Amino acid sequence: MDVKIEESWKKRLTEEFEKDYFISLTQFVREEYRMRQVFPPGNRIFNAFDLCPFDTVKAVIIGQDPYHNVGQAHGLCFSVTEGTVFPPSLVNIFKELNRDLGITMPRSGNLERWAKQGVLLLNAILTVRAHQALSHQNKGWEKFTDAAINALNRDREGIVFMLWGNYALQKGASIDTTRHLVLKTVHPSPLSASRGFFGCSHFSMCNDFLRSKGFEPIDW
Repeated sequence: MDVKIEESWKKRLTEEFEKDYFISLTQFVREEYRMRQVFPPGNRIFNAFDLCPFDTVKAVIIGQDPYHNVGQAHGLCFSVTEGTVFPPSLVNIFKELNRDLGITMPRSGNLERWAKQGVLLLNAILTVRAHQALSHQNKGWEKFTDAAINALNRDREGIVFMLWGNYALQKGASIDTTRHLVLKTVHPSPLSASRGFFGCSHFSMCNDFLRSKGFEPIDW
């Protein structure tokens, strides 16, 4: 199957594209886009991979599924398109960035600037029906994104995995902590941010680790 995804990722994940689950997933997703309103736009489904090639990944942030309101999702977890009102979790991410590194609230919630520096902003589920959170859960995306995480875990060293909330913690449970830095805290949602996300200092800890490995830090 010819999947339109960045070439270095295609090489790493090519076996997944021929598996039964991925063929079934592709059929499901095509039908959903044909019959319903689905996010992100079809050409942005693999945006996280396209903006962050395999060998450039320095850090990974794991989300659950795309924003499901009009004009928000564009294939990067927690990120929104230019000019879109910041969702509450993204507001809290920027608040922690300000507390941790003194970075003022940006004008844009588009995190492509992070992706282009090596931050893989990966949702576990890559598509969603409009206004129906988790509507594409258990269709196969989770297996696919597990394969991506496993490839990084196995074939790279010195990556920072930032796991926020129970879902991300479960998703990253098998990461080899002798080869990578795993940072864990609660989700930045308003429901939980005050229980540990605020004050976690993940952004400065990520950069300190990258520097210790001889890598350029992320300009958050």
